[in-house]
Amino acid sequence: MRKLSLIFFAVFQFSCFAQNKEVLYNFTQIPQSLLVNPGADVSYKYYFGFPVLSGISANVGSKGFTAYDLFADNGVDFNQKVRNVLNNTSRNDKVMTNQQLEIFSGGFRVGGRESRSYVSFGMYQEFDFFMYVPKDPALLALNGNRDYIGKSFNLGDLSARAEVLSVLHIGYHKKINDKFVYGGRAKIYSSGANATSTKNSGYIYTGQNAGTPNVYNQVISSNLELKTSGIAKFTKDEYDGNVARDLVNNTFFGGSLGLGVDAGITYYIKDNLQLTASIIDLGFIRQSKDIETLTYKGTYQYNGVNPDFMGNDDPEDVFDEFEKAIPRDTLYNKYTTWRPTKFYSSIQYSFGEARPDDECNCRGQINKYYKNAVGAQIFAMTTPRQPIAALTAFYRRNIFRKLDVKATYTFDSFSNKNIGLGLAGTIGKVNIYALVNNILEYRDVSKANGVAFQFGINFIVPDSVD
Repeated sequence: MRKLSLIFFAVFQFSCFAQNKEVLYNFTQIPQSLLVNPGADVSYKYYFGFPVLSGISANVGSKGFTAYDLFADNGVDFNQKVRNVLNNTSRNDKVMTNQQLEIFSGGFRVGGRESRSYVSFGMYQEFDFFMYVPKDPALLALNGNRDYIGKSFNLGDLSARAEVLSVLHIGYHKKINDKFVYGGRAKIYSSGANATSTKNSGYIYTGQNAGTPNVYNQVISSNLELKTSGIAKFTKDEYDGNVARDLVNNTFFGGSLGLGVDAGITYYIKDNLQLTASIIDLGFIRQSKDIETLTYKGTYQYNGVNPDFMGNDDPEDVFDEFEKAIPRDTLYNKYTTWRPTKFYSSIQYSFGEARPDDECNCRGQINKYYKNAVGAQIFAMTTPRQPIAALTAFYRRNIFRKLDVKATYTFDSFSNKNIGLGLAGTIGKVNIYALVNNILEYRDVSKANGVAFQFGINFIVPDSVD
């Protein structure tokens, strides 16, 4: 039990807190902003990302405690540190991580020289992990039930999902006029490995009979289920392959397949007042490769000092009765998982009108532009229980004609001091960008609740270049 607790907290600490890409969103100097809004006002003759280097992102963090809380050299016993951390969390606290690696990407104008229509495409690898804090099971595993007579431990606290997948996508983006832009993106998902356990219920209860202080009534009611795809063969004794190689083969269109869509718009209320909105990853995966579902369903009840159905002290009989009451079953049915769907929207006010020395830049032929912009963004994402949300305020500044900076302040349930900073510049036809969240946390990473970064390199030919 203690080993399981330590594994749980290790995973908790090195997981991250969100899939919100607030610095990238509507940062239209970066072609990858189309991935969070296919209707972003981005224009070019064509572009392509440097393979594997065009988009790298990772988030690391935790809510409620830091690495310092667990590993500080302060003379406190480690088990006590774990208890302190656990006492400060709730069953609705979340653990999340999202990592992406863009394999290739590109885009080009279609429909002739005067067209404002564009096609973009690419492939990226992604890892998702989401878990609610299993507070009741963790308390029971760490402390036992001696001090919790009369308490019902909720097995429904166990809720987690994880997946490694690749995404092949193609998008269409059109600027109807100077006021309205729309876009959409179709996706094919290939799931290399999936583990889902989000519909659990049940409880563990220990009661004490009146007048019989040494006699206990214990009930274990279990309705637990773990669905896996692409994983079962790795757990077999006869497996003698290479896990890394086989997982890569599964991920890149050797695994379970699914479909998804993105959609987005940009609307100019005035020349300098802009509204955007997008929905990302509205899709599903039909898990059908190397599938296995483990279930523990049933009720086990006993009275006495020891858990004993048979009225004797033979441990083998106890375990046999427990297994009969709550058997482990293995099923091989296909199942469907839904992608965590994200929603973004923003309002932006631009000011500081300027005119370029020449009319050519990476955003196309224009007569004027604004050096400054301020605004607000909202973000929401589906989870197994209830959506999570974030609110961001931002300021964007055009420092030089081809160098832009964006600063953000985000408020969400994970942090109240999330300051982000992004820089995007173009040298010749090479576009380089770097985005960082939670910059204040870098002063002492051991005490950080979260750090995040993203960077990439693209080759861009401006829309006005023949």
